[in-house]
Amino acid sequence: MPVKESQLSELEKEISSLKFWDDPAHAQQVSKSFAGLRQQVDEWHQLEQKIKDASELASMDDETLRSDLVEEITSLEAELDKRSFSAMLSGSYDSGDALLAIHAGAGGTDSQDWAAMIMRMYLRWAEQHGYQTDILDLTEGEEAGIKSTTISVNGKYAYGYLRSEKGVHRLVRLSPFDSAHRRHTSFALVEILPQVAFDSPEVQIDPADLKIDVFRSSGAGGQNVQKNATAIRITHIPSGIVVTCQNERSQSQNREFAMRILRARLLEIKKAEKEEEIAVLRGEYTKAEWGSQIRSYVIHPYQMVKDHRTEHETGNTQMVLDGGLDEFMEAYLQKGGSLVKRS
Repeated sequence: MPVKESQLSELEKEISSLKFWDDPAHAQQVSKSFAGLRQQVDEWHQLEQKIKDASELASMDDETLRSDLVEEITSLEAELDKRSFSAMLSGSYDSGDALLAIHAGAGGTDSQDWAAMIMRMYLRWAEQHGYQTDILDLTEGEEAGIKSTTISVNGKYAYGYLRSEKGVHRLVRLSPFDSAHRRHTSFALVEILPQVAFDSPEVQIDPADLKIDVFRSSGAGGQNVQKNATAIRITHIPSGIVVTCQNERSQSQNREFAMRILRARLLEIKKAEKEEEIAVLRGEYTKAEWGSQIRSYVIHPYQMVKDHRTEHETGNTQMVLDGGLDEFMEAYLQKGGSLVKRS
C-alpha cells in the first residue's frame, strides 16, 4: 500500500503541473492511471477501516455481539482472499479490456466444431463475470463450427484473467462427424491480446502503411446478408498483418474495430520481441510451437480437463465447457502467470 500511495502522490504532482495538458495523449493516459490507482488505494483504506472496526468489536468481549463478529470476520476473510488474488493482476494491461481470438487447428470439421465449443465456453465465462462481449469477426466452418473468430471482452481485469488462456487447447472425444464414431483429437489456438487505446504512445501507426479494402460481409443468409459493402480488411504493409471486421452494420464501426485489433496485434509483436530478447540474453529462450498445448479436455474414454503448465485438473469436463474456468485461471496466476508450455 505505501508503494501505491507513493505512486499516487507522484501522479498528483504531475497532474497539477501547468504543462500537464501540453501533451493531450500523455495527459489522458496519466489521468486514467491516476483514476485506477486512486480507486485501488481507496478500496484498501476502506478494508483497513473494516478490520479496525472488527478489532474494536472483538475487544468489547460482549457475548451478544458474537454472531455479528463471526459474520464480519467471514466477510473480511472473503474480501482479503479476493484482494490478494487481484494483487496478482498487476501487469501493465491486466486491469483493462481484452481481445480474444480463436483459430481452428488440425483436425478438419472436428477442430472447427471444437473452436465453436471454445467460443461458447469463453462467452459463458464472460457472461458469468459480467463482462461485455462483442463478436468482431467470425468465419464459419464449411460443415460445422467456426474457422476463426475475434471477440472483444470488456470489463475490469478482463485481460488479467484471460491471459492465462493463451495457447493451444486440445480436445479428445468420440467424433460426431465420423461415421465409425472413432476417437479423434482436435486442436484450437487461443490468442489473448490487450486492447490498446487509440492515442496510446506505445503503438504508432502511419496511415501510409495501411491498405484498406471494403467488401460485403458474409452471413448465414436472410436479413443478416449485407446488401452494401460494410466489412473492412486492413493490411499493415510493414508487418504483413491482416485484420478483418464484418460484424457491425456500419462501415465506420467495422473500421474502428479493425484498427483496434491491429493496434493490439502490433503491441503483441512488440512485447514478444522484447521478451524474446530478454530470454535469449538469459539463455532461456525456447520457441513456442503450435503443437505444445497448454490444456487438454478429455471427454472419452474418461472425463478430465488438465492444464499442463500447472498440473491443475478436474473430472468435471462439462462444468469447464460451460464457463467454469476460474480455478484454472487462479492456478496459473498463483504459479506466477508466465509458465512455459509443456507438450
